[in-house]
Amino acid sequence: MNGTLSIVATPIGNLQDISLRATKTLLTADIIACEDTRKTGLLLQEIAKNLSTMPNVKKPRLISFYDQVEAEKINEIIEFLQAGMHVALVSDAGTPTISDPGFKLVRAVVEAGFKIESIPGPSAVITALTVAGLPTDKFLFVGYPPKKDGHRKEFYQHLLTMGETMKFTVVMYEAPHRIKQTLEELAEVFAMTKHVVIARELTKLYEEVLRDSLENMQKHFAAHEPKGEFVILFTVGE
Repeated sequence: MNGTLSIVATPIGNLQDISLRATKTLLTADIIACEDTRKTGLLLQEIAKNLSTMPNVKKPRLISFYDQVEAEKINEIIEFLQAGMHVALVSDAGTPTISDPGFKLVRAVVEAGFKIESIPGPSAVITALTVAGLPTDKFLFVGYPPKKDGHRKEFYQHLLTMGETMKFTVVMYEAPHRIKQTLEELAEVFAMTKHVVIARELTKLYEEVLRDSLENMQKHFAAHEPKGEFVILFTVGE
């Protein structure tokens, strides 16, 4: 009997966002490969509190699966699948493989011929898009901008060039300690961009969605200390 790999989306903040299917998958899997075993363990404890009974519940084994160990863990997971086990892959928050470890594992499992299923759910990219009020018929998710200054300039310029032939919304992540630098760089390259949206702490208690010009965004974060993880959205080619 061959095993199955489940790609399971977990909440990005509000624990009530976990789906019934994700809950059942996590509580019945043999193995859960997780970015942080402590965080996943706390999540399992929390969702178990809300379940009085569930058939076939067992305590899954948690194993670490993050960027630095992904390559060495792939063979181990393939062995679990060969033994007929059910393996669930989760990230710290949101949908695995989206700016998180996992795509190499998925590729290896496909090549090995095992079944893969996706348990869809929360994603900061889609959550931000739905509240931004920007065009969603065409959007480009670019993850985090490059860290090196030279590469960042090339990156922004490439987006600007793409906008010469097509209008689309850019969605990117940014860390709080770089948000001011990023807004300054965006203002230099995308001076004609009128509408920018910055979403912070999505689904959490202090969720904040700002909609303004790049100039006013810079003023805002000059006066307020950036906290939390950020999603930046703006339209290119408008």
